[in-house]
Amino acid sequence: MEREKLGSRLGFILLSAGCAIGIGNVWKFPYITGQNGGAIFVLVYIACLVLLGAPVMVMEFAMGRGSQKSPVKMYQELEPKGSKWHIHGYVAMAGNVILMMCYCTIAGWMLQYFVDTATGKFAGLDAAAVGNMFGAMTQNTGAMAFYTIATVLLATIVCSFSLQGGLERVTKWMMLALLSIMVILAINSCLLDGAAEGLKFYLLPDFKRFTEAGIGNVIVAAMNQSFFSLSLGIGSMAIFGSYLKKDRSLMGETVNVIFLDTFVALTAGLIIFPACSAFGVEAASGPPLIFITLPNIFNNMAGGRIWGSLFFIFMSFAALSTVFAVFENIVACLRDITGWERKKASIITGVSLMVLCMPCVLGFTVLSHVQILGLSIMDFEDFVVSSLLLPIGSFMFALFCVTRYGWGWKNFLKEANTGKGYKVANWMRLYMTYVVPAIILFIFVYGLYNFFK
Repeated sequence: MEREKLGSRLGFILLSAGCAIGIGNVWKFPYITGQNGGAIFVLVYIACLVLLGAPVMVMEFAMGRGSQKSPVKMYQELEPKGSKWHIHGYVAMAGNVILMMCYCTIAGWMLQYFVDTATGKFAGLDAAAVGNMFGAMTQNTGAMAFYTIATVLLATIVCSFSLQGGLERVTKWMMLALLSIMVILAINSCLLDGAAEGLKFYLLPDFKRFTEAGIGNVIVAAMNQSFFSLSLGIGSMAIFGSYLKKDRSLMGETVNVIFLDTFVALTAGLIIFPACSAFGVEAASGPPLIFITLPNIFNNMAGGRIWGSLFFIFMSFAALSTVFAVFENIVACLRDITGWERKKASIITGVSLMVLCMPCVLGFTVLSHVQILGLSIMDFEDFVVSSLLLPIGSFMFALFCVTRYGWGWKNFLKEANTGKGYKVANWMRLYMTYVVPAIILFIFVYGLYNFFK
């Protein structure tokens, strides 16, 4: 089966960035920034992206391009004979499936909020009534199931076409629309009366706030956010590396993807912080920010229905870009295992996910009594991916690329540096061999400690 290739460099960058750019960039980044001192957190976050995110992303891209296989088969192409690294390939595939089991539900929420905002369901409601809308949505099993299935169906349709004719073409337009809408929303927020205080908090570092939030807390929060915002550790980036031609070096492409991912996160802050400041709302209010706080802000804003609709279509695009990318990863794994053609693998993946997503949907109603480690079904699925599979997977990728018992530094370096662009320098070997795995291990242990504490 001949390996499909992406049609353009732009397609690769937008697809990879689309996979990384998700709800976490817009939902989590602003309130984490608000809780950790504002501008000073942003600076630490960007430093962590460069120092931690970039090395692991280069490794994933290199493994994908070097093997020309999906995550489930790439180890077999690269590992020394007789080794067992390939077991992690199946764990990575499982991670993509578990991620989709909860992520499709959240993407469905975004679609529903767009429809509800555009059709005027929030119009005229007071703050309490807007707050009640989210609770009512999660208790409406039929509507939640409909929007979740619609999300999976969209992914099935897009990925059933050829790589260039389906996923690449749709993601290109969707990502360009997402970026355009973000810029429009950010300009509107910055021009609101009273926006200046929010901009000052977000853009001007204040070391007093840094010490108040706790220097250690800010650094750990920035490491966590930078690491998880890039979707590293379950092969979601490796798959696009396998579709990439050899004319560009991988560090250069990594820089472009991380720049775009960071641009979206920072622009989300320019949308949210000025708007919260203008309407006297606490930006550090946590998860309710998107579904309760912002709809209230749009309700009180001139032309709020239009701005709210634009915001939630942007959020839908951010969610769908990740859904489509992860769906493609599962399809590619299935095709490598079975030899099926793309359409058959897409349909079987789609039908399977429609069923597998239902426990998460029902976890808010008829299965609300089900608790695993004290967590709801959605929270448990998120915990498994975010706190276990992503850090463990990134640790495995890092070790595989630098140790002589795996692929090895020389092979990794040769693949990563093939083509024009920024190179991985040989002096980085010590850092990528010892420091990067140590940081990943720290994030993993600290996350578990926080959870069980």
